[in-house]
Amino acid sequence: MHDVIIIGAGPAGLSAAIKCREWDLNVVVIDEFPQPGGRLLGQLHQEPNGEWWNGIKETDALLQQATDLNTDIRCGVSAHHIEKTNNGYIIHTNEGILESQKLLIATGAAESAAPVPGWTLPGVMSIGAAQVMTNVHRVRVGQKGIIVGVNVLSAAIARELQLAGIDLHSMMLPIKSSVTAEHAHPKKVMDGLVRIAHLAPSAFLRFGSTFAKMNWIRHLAVQFYPRGGVKMWGMPIHVRKAVKEIHGTEHVEAVTVCRVTPDGEEIQGTEERVDVDFVCIAGGLYPLTELAAVAGCPFQYVESLGGHVPVHNDRMETPLDGLYVAGNITGIESAKVARAQGEVAGLSIAKSVMDAVELIEHGIDNAIANVLETRKAASIQFHPDIHEGRAKVAEAFVEHTQTQ
Repeated sequence: MHDVIIIGAGPAGLSAAIKCREWDLNVVVIDEFPQPGGRLLGQLHQEPNGEWWNGIKETDALLQQATDLNTDIRCGVSAHHIEKTNNGYIIHTNEGILESQKLLIATGAAESAAPVPGWTLPGVMSIGAAQVMTNVHRVRVGQKGIIVGVNVLSAAIARELQLAGIDLHSMMLPIKSSVTAEHAHPKKVMDGLVRIAHLAPSAFLRFGSTFAKMNWIRHLAVQFYPRGGVKMWGMPIHVRKAVKEIHGTEHVEAVTVCRVTPDGEEIQGTEERVDVDFVCIAGGLYPLTELAAVAGCPFQYVESLGGHVPVHNDRMETPLDGLYVAGNITGIESAKVARAQGEVAGLSIAKSVMDAVELIEHGIDNAIANVLETRKAASIQFHPDIHEGRAKVAEAFVEHTQTQ
């Protein structure tokens, strides 16, 4: 019987494990990926202050701390079922059963699909897959490509692909359908675009960022959005053009694009063909919550957090005794926030396993404050109203615990 099992060896899981080991807890971290780090491994970008955020180096630093503390990290281990018992939790994995008093689920997030006709061709991939192939495996995904989907994730990874020497024709919307309605609506996409505008060397985008809270400004920006797009790092970003279809026989050869109205409707007769050899589809991220659901954790749907998230408080506790969550499973934010949340979870677990220790309580307070500061300092946010979303989940936690 372990003190704690941590599912997920990303920034949240690793930082939680470090805090648990600092208090000498018996910890096992499992992850289905062949190596620790999670999505952190693929990240490489320059911060607004000029500093570089290198996910591989950040992972190495966490792993070094975990290794120095003799942390048991097992990769290639996939959890597929969780049972709540009187003594804790039973975790069913592909390598047998693990038992623990406490369980932390830090499974992160998954990508949403924004399909367009032809998306099953070889050479079409999610934007996250392109990131991993480029930054982790050092595999060139193609010579010239196009990104379908304008959001925070696609903008960040587009820059990473450019830094690897990959030519990107442009970034534009998917054609409107019942599945892509949110991603294909220029006005709604503009809401997200202004949240990354401060990163762009474009006066037009910076102007939009300054007046981000003014709906009429965003409406005007969509109405008069330049036909040639607005360049970010030399790559045109279009919110009035959409990819209508992907073409090819054995692999991607070209795409058909068309102009769209401010409401995302296709303007007939505006089609043009663009020759590319790969396409990245960016539908955004959503919390990967299946294991929390299997465990019986209650959920709350919060759009500003990316969808359904496990109910939890600021100590990363859920209403289920001994079950904790941290990282993007609690809402889509940066790896820095996930890492900070992991520290909170690790300390909360340590305090629950040991007798009440004033020093741990003080550490928890500091860790919670660090989460808030890290969130406040984030250069970009994946969703608007993140603070309101967090407050909504905290209220749900209080309601669930009061009715138990």
